[in-house]
Amino acid sequence: MKVALFLLADLWMIFAGYFYGWRLIRRYGNYLLGLEWMVVATSGSNFLLWSLSGADEGSVMYDLAYFFDAFSRSVGITLILIMGLMKVTHRYKPSLGVDVGVFGVAIVAGLVLRPFHGADLHTDRGAFSVAAFYVAANLLTTVFIGFFVKRLWDAGAKRPAIWTGLVTAAGTTIALTYDFFPLPFDDANRTIFYTAALATWGTQGFVYFRAYRTLHDHNASSATGPAHAGGPVAGTPSTRRESI
Repeated sequence: MKVALFLLADLWMIFAGYFYGWRLIRRYGNYLLGLEWMVVATSGSNFLLWSLSGADEGSVMYDLAYFFDAFSRSVGITLILIMGLMKVTHRYKPSLGVDVGVFGVAIVAGLVLRPFHGADLHTDRGAFSVAAFYVAANLLTTVFIGFFVKRLWDAGAKRPAIWTGLVTAAGTTIALTYDFFPLPFDDANRTIFYTAALATWGTQGFVYFRAYRTLHDHNASSATGPAHAGGPVAGTPSTRRESI
């Protein structure tokens, strides 16, 4: 049963990453969020194949798994997430150079930080510092998500705001548990933890997409508000709801 739940959680994260990542790119032109969602999905695909093929720690897929892990925990679901959401909170439009540059930084971070995974935090100061950095980056990102939640709430989108707050709290719990507070009742492979983590990360992709869409539609509606009461202006983005 534990293995089945783990596989379902991973498949959910893979689906959410590719499906909503593609939608963020295709419908909103948000390459920062869209590509990061796809990186998460690719990480999940690699992790799934590695698990099903015997979970050999000498496999290239093992190295890839923790490269993707370092990529997203350091820059992806932190700086890239913030920059991507700023498109609807601050109407931020990064240039192609910024998009490429920030992913380049994430790749370098993944390569540099990946070797610290699995080291004993009690004896390896470098590994402890890296783990603390991941937690600090997550907490700083959570502060911004709090601002994002407030924007949703002020826009009247109370349900998306609540769900965004809840899934962010779950993500922060996973970040704290990851290195510093392993579950005492888990098995040697941390199956319960990884099941919860994969399910949480997949749900974050889904919830953040819905919240992003809601705030995008609110911004578009505000742009065609009372000043244009006679009808939408030519070239103004439509506020039609898209189905999931």
